[in-house]
Amino acid sequence: MSYAKVLSVGLTGVTGHLVEVEADLSPGLPAVVLSGLPDTALNEARDRVRAAIVNSGQRWPSRRITVNLLPAGMRKTGSAFDLAIAVVLLGGSGELPLAAFDGVAIFGELGLDGTVRPVRGALPMVAAAAKAGVSRVVVPIGNAAEAAVVPGVQVKAVDALHRLVAFVRDGASLLDPPDSGPEAEPDGPDLADVAGQALGRRAIEVAAAGGHHVALLGPPGAGKTMLAERLPSILPELDDEAALAVTALHSIAGVLPPGGRLLRRPPFQAPHHTATVQALVGGGTGLARPGAVSLSHGGVLFIDEAAEFASRALDALRQPLETGRILLRRADGATEYPARFQLVLAANPCPCAKPSGDQFCECSPTARRRYIGRLSGPLLDRIDVQVTLDPLGAAELMAPETDGEPSAVVADRVLKARAAATARWSANGWRTNADVPGAALRRPPWRLPAADTKALRTRLDHGSLSARGFDRILRLAWTIADIDGRHRPDSDDVLEATQLRTGIAK
Repeated sequence: MSYAKVLSVGLTGVTGHLVEVEADLSPGLPAVVLSGLPDTALNEARDRVRAAIVNSGQRWPSRRITVNLLPAGMRKTGSAFDLAIAVVLLGGSGELPLAAFDGVAIFGELGLDGTVRPVRGALPMVAAAAKAGVSRVVVPIGNAAEAAVVPGVQVKAVDALHRLVAFVRDGASLLDPPDSGPEAEPDGPDLADVAGQALGRRAIEVAAAGGHHVALLGPPGAGKTMLAERLPSILPELDDEAALAVTALHSIAGVLPPGGRLLRRPPFQAPHHTATVQALVGGGTGLARPGAVSLSHGGVLFIDEAAEFASRALDALRQPLETGRILLRRADGATEYPARFQLVLAANPCPCAKPSGDQFCECSPTARRRYIGRLSGPLLDRIDVQVTLDPLGAAELMAPETDGEPSAVVADRVLKARAAATARWSANGWRTNADVPGAALRRPPWRLPAADTKALRTRLDHGSLSARGFDRILRLAWTIADIDGRHRPDSDDVLEATQLRTGIAK
């Protein structure tokens, strides 16, 4: 037999594609030709596979070898095809019957000694195979627990090429995915740790309940970072669909925690202020990898010291804030990743950042305006909640711990508020108040009485409020009503929403 074929899986962004790996062995000068738009890492597979086959005690075919990856027009990247290439070469040379691999997807990276190493993106690869009708996969042992998360797929694992050969020739057993054991819920920071800052706590609760973005301004030590870090602790756990998407993104980025479990807690990403545009939105050679905005999908992206970030980096957030996705175009093609996150911006009011705020500030008014002006108007206009925190006093700092509600209590209110919003909007395909288009809130049956929105309409006519800001205040008002258990917002809810939007504490 001089021809053989097996199935494997390739990735384009977060989307997996079934790939047919075929090999033809013909007389001629010994050579290996790879076709099917392979990248550099895949082109180097010929040397890895040859060494792995020889060092596993198998015979390397001294013939002209052509390996093709179908569909040939789709670019193939990475080293995940190594194991499939080795199997198809052994099958094409007659060393290994391949009947056992009919309808089985195989992937894994090979070491020169024949060991099978884990690869990035195993979870979306197995999910893609299952969607294509494949019910059995063979994966590296390091990816087995992760692959077993996908329902309806029988996962078998290998740690070395010779184990796979022994399975076909001698009937030896392949490895089963390891037992991940009971899921442990790590303890995160609790909202009860935050001293005082009733306005900040309310802003975070409203943001969590409605899926709104937040900007926290104030002097150092006011609690901006503490509030942002505790936002995930009051967010609902991810459902199955969201958990699968979040886990897949972390798998592609190679930052999935060991254990192979679905990530149920909303992720939290806090890039350093020196982060580049590529670090935020994604990048890299070949097809771009996910950045911080995609790794925070389903959770929180915290931009601390926002005024210290490069303007280009901050403005790159504007598109995913609106669309919930990020499209990255490179010379090798385009990659799209989901990026529906809650943004939390935190910034000091001026460069000197005196702890006591305006009282001891050494900056001129021009310097203060220039500093905070680094946060562009179009970006801030997309942020629903914008509050200014006052410095903490001794009474607030030394108050008993029981003065602040713990995350569990606030999370219960948030969960009930989200349930109310979902029940109201689910027929239209919206899940949170932040998802609702402004036009829907301005038309019956959801349009509020004119008396409740009179002040808002006046601001809009005078130019102190944009049309986008008008709609976002309406969304905030609905969220506040949901938290407080009311079916519709009233004038007080609109007033509080306006205060949260404009950053004025009353």
